[in-house]
Amino acid sequence: MTATRAAPSQVQIPEGANASLRIAGHEVQLTNLDKLYWPELGYTKRDLLQYYADVSSALLPHLKDRAMVMKRYPNGIHGKWFFMKRTPSPRPAWLETCEITHKSDNVIAFPMVQDLAALLWVVNLGCIDLNPWYARCDDVDRPDYLHFDLDPVEGADFDRVRQTALILRDALTSLGMNPLAKTSGSKGMHVYVPIVRGPVQKDVWRFAKALAQQLEKGFPDLITAEYRIAKRPRGRVLVDYNQNAWGHTLASIYSVRPNPRAAVSTPVTWDEVERGFEIDDFRMDNVPARARKLGDLWKPLLDPKRRFALDQFL
Repeated sequence: MTATRAAPSQVQIPEGANASLRIAGHEVQLTNLDKLYWPELGYTKRDLLQYYADVSSALLPHLKDRAMVMKRYPNGIHGKWFFMKRTPSPRPAWLETCEITHKSDNVIAFPMVQDLAALLWVVNLGCIDLNPWYARCDDVDRPDYLHFDLDPVEGADFDRVRQTALILRDALTSLGMNPLAKTSGSKGMHVYVPIVRGPVQKDVWRFAKALAQQLEKGFPDLITAEYRIAKRPRGRVLVDYNQNAWGHTLASIYSVRPNPRAAVSTPVTWDEVERGFEIDDFRMDNVPARARKLGDLWKPLLDPKRRFALDQFL
């Protein structure tokens, strides 16, 4: 499948401290637009909202029908942040929610980002990055992808992260899978595999754990699967399988991260991984143009024909 080029946004975030924006019949109230979110770069909340509007055509298909766990930075990257699950009230009548039952039968209504209006409403809450559920709302316990978070342990540089990503790619492709890569926008990389919905979350987690432990045995000087921080060997790269655990999330593609350079979790080709790049090569100021030029490199994640039947290994 060829990537579809991201269309330039027709939405411009207004000037002024506060604004009301009408998008496809929905009224979105935007507040504190002049607040500095990246003081050193001079980027404001308006800049963040405009970025998301600019990449929305590529981003929205990856968020649709999924609960959104909100990670809010109301005062920018240097301020206190907090996770929020329950959709705040009041909320627009048009905003769709996803109800998920947690412990003690506690039902939480998460917001869903179904369109541009909902995307801007969520980002206006101070959500710098976006953390969608791993399964769609109609069956929240059956993921349609498995993923690995490649996180460098102290003493490991980003070159070792890229090496680990290529080893993981080869392991997954040898099983007949179609892995996709992106930067995390923080310190590492994410590798995803589209799967046929069927296995429950716990079984997906077990598969990811077994593969990570197998890689640790095969490449002990490079890779660790040790989840306990104190026991991780220095200079290794953690192949973190535990983000597949129930209720855990990773930053979505095209998510800006609270990184000093406003780095973005950006889809990359495997050729780019082999050639080499750095996390800060992909930022809020240049990713929209990249998406317009290259299209959504992760469109295959949404292609039913690319999904792998994981249950044959369970």
